[in-house]
Amino acid sequence: MSLDLASLTFLLVEDSAYMRTILRTMLQGFGARRIVEAEDGASGLEAMDRANPDILILDWVMPILDGADMVRMIRSPNNPFAYIPIIMVTAHTERSRIVEARRLGVHELLSKPISAKALYQRVSSVILHPRDFIKTATYFGPAPREIRNRQKIWQGGPGQPQQQGGEGDGNLTAIG
Repeated sequence: MSLDLASLTFLLVEDSAYMRTILRTMLQGFGARRIVEAEDGASGLEAMDRANPDILILDWVMPILDGADMVRMIRSPNNPFAYIPIIMVTAHTERSRIVEARRLGVHELLSKPISAKALYQRVSSVILHPRDFIKTATYFGPAPREIRNRQKIWQGGPGQPQQQGGEGDGNLTAIG
């Protein structure tokens, strides 16, 4: 199945010009035509206001304002972009980062080095399988989804949803 990405606007926030080129070229290969780029989280926030993106793809580690800080700012119920699908790109795929990405409200995690197939899968996931958002005392973001092996990673306090996820299965797609 091929998605029509021509009508969507993507915002790429990545400090490496080389990595932005790779991501942009892959997205264009998938049919995306509206791609806005920023080199750090601060300029990414400014670009969001100008571009009104449908999907945000951002790097975790960047100068000035990193990806995690940018997500924290976006995932505020009062932010006009609070519900935007976020795909986080990172070379740091240790378990603690995956858990942190989930707690931040990231939809998908994409590990470097990036393949076209992996990027397409993440983009397809946020388009074809949108998730409701939930708000608790300590979390605002996409509702968790069920994971194949159902091992508990963390559990919220009273009134918070129980988060479940797999560990050690190499599947970084299902973080939330």
